[in-house]
Amino acid sequence: MHAMQYEITLPADYDMGIVHRRIAERGHLLDAHPGLGLKAYLVRERGLDGSPVNQYAPFYLWRTAEGMNAFLWGPGFRGLAADFGRPAVRHWLGAGLRRGPAAEEPAAGAPATATRQTERLPEGLDPGEAVEAALAALPDHPGLHTAAVAVDPARWELLRFALWRAAAPDAVPGTRYRVHHLSSPELDRLPAGRHW
Repeated sequence: MHAMQYEITLPADYDMGIVHRRIAERGHLLDAHPGLGLKAYLVRERGLDGSPVNQYAPFYLWRTAEGMNAFLWGPGFRGLAADFGRPAVRHWLGAGLRRGPAAEEPAAGAPATATRQTERLPEGLDPGEAVEAALAALPDHPGLHTAAVAVDPARWELLRFALWRAAAPDAVPGTRYRVHHLSSPELDRLPAGRHW
């Protein structure tokens, strides 16, 4: 599994309706993309949920590197870059996944919010132990849809990402987003638990 995200920060007075319409019109295009576990179309809006910025920040869990490459070198990302400029793409190696109760109840609908937390692993801290601790601490909450842990070994950065049926619990730290669409063609093919 590979985790991936890019963030497009927009001006404070930007009409976020443009982003909402773009997602509504194009979000379905990845609903059957080979190799894609999930793409959460994430948005932050200045003044909502404590956000200081307007931002479009989609988050991906890829089942295969081939699927990720096909997206990055293909027309979807090319179109995004043409409209907003080519963003830096962050990439983490997947370390673990948990499916929550909300993912097992399709009638509950798609997730409404997401949280993302990153932290640098200090020198001297065993990365394997940090990953094990992060996996053990994945939320066990009735509103959890999906949670993942991943690591960027170039920066030794640990990522915790979670999708929530409704508002994320107040106790969950990290950046908060609203989910405007979820493409999850191969989510059920991402193995749960530890990924090594």
